[in-house]
Order: sequence, then C-alpha cells, then structure tokens
Amino acid sequence: MPDTHVVTNQVPPLQDYNPATSPVLTEALIREGGEWGLDEVTEVGVLAGSAEAQRWGEFANRNRPVLHTHDRYGHRIDEVEYDPAYHELMKAAIAHGLHAAPWADDRRGAHVVRAAKLSVWTPEPGHVCPISMTYAVVPALRHNPELAAVYEPLLASRHYDPVLKVPARKIGITAGMSMTEKQGGSDVRANTTQAVPNDDGSYSLTGHKWFTSAPMCDIFLVLAQAPGGLSCFLLPRILPDGSRNRMFLQRLKDKLGNHANASSEVEYDGAIAWLVGEEGRGVPTIIEMVNLTRLDCTLASATSMRTGLARAIHHAQHRKAFGAYLIDQPLMRNVLADLAVEAEAATMLAMRMAGATDAAVHGDEREALLRRIGLPAGKYWVCKRATPHAAEAMECLGGNGYVEDFGMARLYREAPLMGIWEGSGNVSALDTLRAMATRPACVEVLFDELDRSAGQDKRLDDHVETLKKELADTDTLTYRARKVAEDISLALEGSLLVRHGHPAVAEAFLATRLGGAWGGAFGTLPTGLDAGPILERALIKG
Repeated sequence: MPDTHVVTNQVPPLQDYNPATSPVLTEALIREGGEWGLDEVTEVGVLAGSAEAQRWGEFANRNRPVLHTHDRYGHRIDEVEYDPAYHELMKAAIAHGLHAAPWADDRRGAHVVRAAKLSVWTPEPGHVCPISMTYAVVPALRHNPELAAVYEPLLASRHYDPVLKVPARKIGITAGMSMTEKQGGSDVRANTTQAVPNDDGSYSLTGHKWFTSAPMCDIFLVLAQAPGGLSCFLLPRILPDGSRNRMFLQRLKDKLGNHANASSEVEYDGAIAWLVGEEGRGVPTIIEMVNLTRLDCTLASATSMRTGLARAIHHAQHRKAFGAYLIDQPLMRNVLADLAVEAEAATMLAMRMAGATDAAVHGDEREALLRRIGLPAGKYWVCKRATPHAAEAMECLGGNGYVEDFGMARLYREAPLMGIWEGSGNVSALDTLRAMATRPACVEVLFDELDRSAGQDKRLDDHVETLKKELADTDTLTYRARKVAEDISLALEGSLLVRHGHPAVAEAFLATRLGGAWGGAFGTLPTGLDAGPILERALIKG
C-alpha cells in the first residue's frame, strides 16, 4: 500500500473502560452515604464501558422504534417494535437495579447508590426514560395503597419482561406517565381528557395526550378531569381480564435525538383506569413522580458532561497536532480543564440532591426542604449547561466529532432533552420560586447549607450575600427567576467544592464562575490556575 494510504494519527475506540472510576462520582457516592454500593457501581461501570454495551447503544439508536397500529389481519394492536439491542439495555438496567429497586431496599444510601449506577450507565440514554419513570412512579402510586400492594413489588423486580400481558401476572413491570396535551403542554390544568366514574370503582378515560414516552410500559399514571377536578389515574395497557385497554397509539414523534426511545401521541377512547389519590388532587399526586424524574434529568446531564469530557480527553491523549499530543497543547488543556470543572460541579450538585432524596425517604425533613428548593434550581442549571458542554466537547474532536461514527453527534443531540423533559427552563426556574412561596422554611435550610462553607472563600461569601438580597427583593422575582435558579445552583456547587472538592477544581470554579475571570465560552480559564490536577482527575482509566 502506498504511504499516502497508511492510516496514522487516528484515535483508537474508547471502549473497555470503566466510567465508574470517575473520582468526583466515587467521592460523592461515599459522601452521600452509598459507600456500601461501590462494588455494585463498579460492576455497572464495567458493563457500560464494554464494547458489547456500546454496540447495544449504537443499534438501539440506529434502528429506531417502529409503530404497528394493526396486525396483518387488521386487528388493532398498538405495539412498538424495538431493536433487540434495546431490550438488552433494558434487561441489564433492570437487573442491576437502576429502576425501582431502591424502594425495596431499606438501607440508607440505596437511592444514592442507584443514582451513581444511573450515572455510569452510559451506553444509550433513551431507554433510561422508562427506567426512570419506573423508579419515580412508586411514591405517587402509594397514594392508593391497594394498587401499590399489587404493583410495587413488580416495579422493583429485577426481571425484565417486555411482553404485553396482564401486569399482575408478570414477573416484572415498567411504568410510564401521560400528562401533557397539545393545548396545554406544561400547563396540565388545561387538560381536557375526561374521566367518567364507573359503577365498579374504575373510571373511563377519553382524550388525547400529546407526549407519552415509552408507550410499551405496562402501567401509566395519567392526568384527567374527573367530576372533582384534575385527578391522577393508574391505567394498564392490558386489563385484568386479558383484553387490551382502549389506549390507541396515534404516531411516534420524530425527535431531534433520543431515537431509541419511543415517544408517542395517545388517544384514550373509554380506557379503563383507577384513581390514585383523591379527585382534584392530580397534580400534587403526580408531582412526586415528576420530581424524581427531574432528579434523573439532573443526573443524566451531569453524566452527559462526564461522557463528553471522557471522549474529548481520550481523543486529546492519542491525537497529535503541530508536533505534540493535543493533551499537551496549552490551549487544549485550557478547554479540557474548563470542561472538567463544569462536569465536576454538576456531578457534585446532582449527587447532593440524590443524597437529599435518600434522606427525605427516611424521614429527614431538613433534607426534604433542601431538596425542594435545590432540585428545581439544580435541574434548571445543570441541564442548561449540558448543551454548550456537549458542543465544546464535540469540537475537541474536530471534524471527526461531527461524524456519527464517533459518538459525539448523538451525545450532542441528546443534550438539550434533559432541559426540556419534565419542565423546560422556565418551568424549573418558576418551580424554584414556588418552593420558596409554599415552603418558606426551605430558604432557611438553603442558607444553613451554604453557611457550612462560610468564611472559607470571599468570592463564595460575596455570592451568597448577593443571593440573599436577590431573594429578599420580591418585586421582580418572577422576571428574574432564571437568574435566581442559576445563582442558587452556583452557590451550592461552590459550597460543595470548597468543602469537599479538589483544591485545584474548587479554585478554578471560584475564579471563573463566581470571580468573573472567565470569558463567554469554555476554554477561557485565566492564567495562574493549576490545570494539571484537574486534568489528571478526568483522565481515562480502566
């Protein structure tokens, strides 16, 4: 072969590595009470980084779900066909307890361990949607103890059974939710789906839902207008007598990304469902499910950042330009270190909210209040940062980053989703204000949390004092809701880094995010920072 055709200076595939070796994630797992789960998290990470699991992710995305409304004979079936790789991903995620398993585990830290597992399960994010909803449905379902007694053990089962059957007769089930409608979107109180009571205690639902993700799940929580107002219902795909419920899939959404996950429009035409909670209390009932999926959105965005960073650093370690490896080029080190700082801060905040969730499950009111204000703010900010982070990480690969074969294009398409899912930026920011209005004690708890780092850095102290003034000025609070959510998140990230982070990472964060020594893009860290330890923590390890 002529010399001109010899392949040189190309980067080997990033596979057979373990994303669970991330120091910031491991440290957070231990700090938030999940040290006992280190081996389990490592096991998930080994599988996630394997060539086999990465191929599952590629096939599940390449071969998109296909909707079959009718069988060959003309019978209505409303089934979605997935690539076999999708089912392998679902099977592995459920076997390792990434779904509702923590609800069957009374150990402190169970929800933290589950969060860390989710954070290293990186082959493909689309299938995580039903995994997340199956986790999140349990607290809402408990508003109907009789239904919870039947379905909760099946939701927590480590067995994946994708066949449509009577849910109560399966060895394991998955759950979804169906909230939004075309006329309302996030304004679910504008829903028009009607729920008419039946003599046997069930309800018949009629209406059109604009977004129902993972429509092959076994059960769904659905919002509909009952005689007593907007209410929450449990709706199974297959009824107890074995017949198919009148839940008709109209079409699958053609989405920017998230291709492995089927998102559908659904028509309910007298579909049978059972009330969960009280009539007229649909939003407070289902919001418990929404809050937990918001936690997973935050975790997923932090995971996206670490994944993009890992791929960018792997490329820089193996690619030469102008006579040196990219990882040794000063400007590339600036970019990579900046991306690493963002990923570490996001991971620490996401895992702190996972720790607060775990404590709240065990009755800790203080942590429940911190979560009430910290989660919507964190969801807003961490998810908002994921898209520019993915774009910069993709650019580190140059032209290869824009090519589908290298994985960065899929990561980039996926990044905006978490900011949109379960309430876009404005919804999350306004929910932060709603937390302060409905649970005023959460503000006191927030500043109590921030006081733990008081006096350790003037830049952080100044930011916290400014935040107090921001929250005290209520005249234009709604107009400033995004800035408020951002500043709460930055305060929490800064406090966590000062108390628990690596000194080099903490200093870079404080100098840039709080100190103002930063440009308008990643890769604008000021001189005088020690990038070496920051990059060392982000290097790819086996």
